[in-house]
Amino acid sequence: MKKSVAILSLILSLTFTPSFAAEAPANFSFTGSGYGHGVGLSQIGGRAMAMAGESSTAILSYYFPGSQVETTSVNPSLRINIGHLLTTLKVQTNSTGGVFNLYFGDLAETATALPVHTFAGKQSLNFSIVGSKILATSAHMPAPHTATRFTLRWTGTRAFDGPPTLMNVTHTGKTTKYRHGQIQLRLVNDKKLGKRIALTNTVRLEDEYLYGVSEVPSSWPNEMLDAQVIASRSYALAKGAKIRSACNCNLYGSISDQLFAGYSKESEKTYGALWKAAVDRTVGKVLTYNGSVIAPFFTSSTGGVTETAVNAWGSELAYTVSVPDSASARIDINPRYATWQKVIDQKVIAAAFGLVDVVSLEILSRNTTGTVGFIRATSSAGITVEIRGETFRSRTLLSSAWFNLSEGLS
Repeated sequence: MKKSVAILSLILSLTFTPSFAAEAPANFSFTGSGYGHGVGLSQIGGRAMAMAGESSTAILSYYFPGSQVETTSVNPSLRINIGHLLTTLKVQTNSTGGVFNLYFGDLAETATALPVHTFAGKQSLNFSIVGSKILATSAHMPAPHTATRFTLRWTGTRAFDGPPTLMNVTHTGKTTKYRHGQIQLRLVNDKKLGKRIALTNTVRLEDEYLYGVSEVPSSWPNEMLDAQVIASRSYALAKGAKIRSACNCNLYGSISDQLFAGYSKESEKTYGALWKAAVDRTVGKVLTYNGSVIAPFFTSSTGGVTETAVNAWGSELAYTVSVPDSASARIDINPRYATWQKVIDQKVIAAAFGLVDVVSLEILSRNTTGTVGFIRATSSAGITVEIRGETFRSRTLLSSAWFNLSEGLS
């Protein structure tokens, strides 16, 4: 009997011995090259071409084979989201003699209305959310006001009648100055966050918007500045045709579309005038493919060749052909991102795959351009998830999809 019990105990111990999973590392290390999604115009590469004497048209034709630079007279006004899903914000003007008005509603640019209140220089106005309304409060206003929509207008915006009034807009710990157009606030409903404020600046494309686009340094060669303006104008026309309900905007003022820095771009000491000059001398110029204005994607730099839209996002675009981009791989031209190293925290990696934790990563495939095609993560529970390399880059803020796993990881 004792012998039978001993044998049974041995069998049970062999069958149910717990297997301890590998411990999730605190972080993962990566090496790579390039910065951004790598699709379309390489800004570092374009700068190198301009320094070598190439024209803006030659730069764009190289990075978008088969495209043409044409001229259009279209100059719409665009709503640019300058504050996404906000709970609070503050506006103020410190301009001498500057005045701004608060209005109820989401006014069209040409609409006339009586202001709720007029604010003089250095008087501030605060906005927050109360229930299902936006609350406007100020020590300089007799009483607070609530509405689902507000509009702000200020003196000297379109007529240029005297010194410009600059609106200081503060939210999420940062203050940005705006010179042109008008500002709208609208209450929107986010599925996860609930009621939030969408903050937009309505500006004309041709000057007021493009003056504030901040995608490359204004000190770069003129031909690259011209190429960037043409690309930015084209992108805005192609992508900004409709109002997006989530942001009450035609375009986001962030890298989700293209960075809109407001007045700070055109007012840069010395170099701001160079950027404005590029906008002015390329008036109406756009990039087309088969007769239609395209959204020419641009990226800071690449891993030595440009990426295609189908590799990055799974959608084919005929004008995103991969071309050599050797300047991006040169340390003398691209000192920060010709090569790079980065360490990413375990929590960020796990969140990218929707897992509780990640114990190992494996690069499953590479595209012909050298970027990671798919990458797989395995959790301590043995669960595996595969995602695109570009998706992984975007979710983890890795510099590019031209990367390798360090410390013996494949």
